[in-house]
Amino acid sequence: MKKILIIDDSPFIAMEIKNIVSEKGYDVIGHARSGEEGIKKYSELKPDVVTIDIIMPGIDGIETAGKIRAIDPDSKIVMLSSLCDDATMKELEEAGLAFVAEKPVDAEKLVEILDKICNA
Repeated sequence: MKKILIIDDSPFIAMEIKNIVSEKGYDVIGHARSGEEGIKKYSELKPDVVTIDIIMPGIDGIETAGKIRAIDPDSKIVMLSSLCDDATMKELEEAGLAFVAEKPVDAEKLVEILDKICNA
């Protein structure tokens, strides 16, 4: 069972993600409400995959992903955002973050991305 850490400032979205992935056999081992907390939990929990919201108070999701990658260059990260415009997608591509799921979360799409990233 693959372990997932959710980094999202919205408890509602975090619960939605947890419900979606739990039904598909993933184990949500933690939730962080900020990038700073997420980085700490990533180091402590060592998840197989982390989902990160792009827009959060404090450091944003892209910076959070970069700091996690500095800790673990092999980290598997799925970015979640309601901002999937060209500028945001270019910024994600430049940061090497290829896996992006749009909000509101499409359950099938999210699970497809998780399955792909976990089997890469």
